[in-house]
Amino acid sequence: MNDNIKVMISAEELDKKVSELAKQINEDYKGKTVSLLCVLKGGVVFTVDLAKKLDLDIEIDFMDISSYGDGTESTGVIKINLDLEQPITGKHVLLVEDIIDSGRTLSRVKKHLLGQRPASFKICTLLDKPDRRVVNDAKPDYTGFVIPDEFVIGYGLDYAQKYRNLPYIGVLQPSEE
Repeated sequence: MNDNIKVMISAEELDKKVSELAKQINEDYKGKTVSLLCVLKGGVVFTVDLAKKLDLDIEIDFMDISSYGDGTESTGVIKINLDLEQPITGKHVLLVEDIIDSGRTLSRVKKHLLGQRPASFKICTLLDKPDRRVVNDAKPDYTGFVIPDEFVIGYGLDYAQKYRNLPYIGVLQPSEE
């Protein structure tokens, strides 16, 4: 790992923001069971940290959706590699995303999930990049940070499957070798 990484959001800032999001979600869903739907792989760290701070009955399920491959730009082709194990009909669903970029992936996933008739459906994203948005029909209900149009890694987000384990969000600045 010879790449240079500039810290954008520190581990401390992430923890504080996840606590704030959890507090709001706890208030909004008080007395309800919530189905957290984690979008793999990038959303797993955020989902786990958020779940630990929720004072609710929760269920967790996973979807694996690809649109980036090993590059830094979305391919525009959305593929559901793994769908939910449990039905969500009649459930209160909170889709947990690591980042909303173009909006293509989220739009496709939202349409897919709403077709299963949940009791309610909301979206929680750690990072939102509105400058990259090309599809606007899936806006987040809970947003951690609005960030500029930079390729970010860490806290679950990767570049070619590397850097997911960084405890912060960083901007990748590839070295010139």
